[in-house]
Amino acid sequence: MKTRIIAGLVSFMTVLFTYCSKNETPPINPAVPGNPVTDTATRAEKKYLALGDSYTIGEGVQVRERYPSQLVTQLRQSNVRVADPLFVARTGWTTTDLDKAIIDQNITGTYDLVTLLIGVNDQFQRRDTTGYRSRFRALLQKSILFAADNPARVFVLSIPDYSVTPYGGGSATISQQIEQFNKITKEVTVSYNVTYIDITGLSKEMGTDPTLVADGLHPSGKEYTRWTALLFTAVKRAL
Repeated sequence: MKTRIIAGLVSFMTVLFTYCSKNETPPINPAVPGNPVTDTATRAEKKYLALGDSYTIGEGVQVRERYPSQLVTQLRQSNVRVADPLFVARTGWTTTDLDKAIIDQNITGTYDLVTLLIGVNDQFQRRDTTGYRSRFRALLQKSILFAADNPARVFVLSIPDYSVTPYGGGSATISQQIEQFNKITKEVTVSYNVTYIDITGLSKEMGTDPTLVADGLHPSGKEYTRWTALLFTAVKRAL
């Protein structure tokens, strides 16, 4: 009788061990491709902060046509995982307005990519270039801090020349003033080892190709695509 009980217990333990061996969940090994831990670490989205004015927010075009949105699309197509841009931009903003918005909106943290396009409204409001230099420098310094103090992750775009648009009326004065502001923008940008993307030359073609203008003043999605092509090359190399 005792022998039969012991044999039964041994048989039961054998079945139980076999069942558990087949159904237990194996431990997660971060080094094994395809497991959740590895995927999360590898596929973490890069963060993008887009600072600016009407040219950044894309006045007159759809959200997907804005140059930051087009940049994200191209990066994703090239297998770079990047989140939708955080826009801190509004039509009519000067350097002062943008700086105030950064404070008021409590923009904090660090980003893998920061773009800055500002200054046209400083020119439009006939603000002095000396003050612009110091205000732009302060914004660039903040941009670098947002990029984890890495100038290689910051990209400054030049001010487009809207003098060639129907609104600008071919004004030589506007063109000359924008050139002065861009000279300051480039000098400050280069002094901080930040990449300067000159899109002003492309913007001048808005005067001869109506399809590059959205509303008589601002660029169309087609024009933003041309800017994005220049920006993408530099950004892809840095990320």
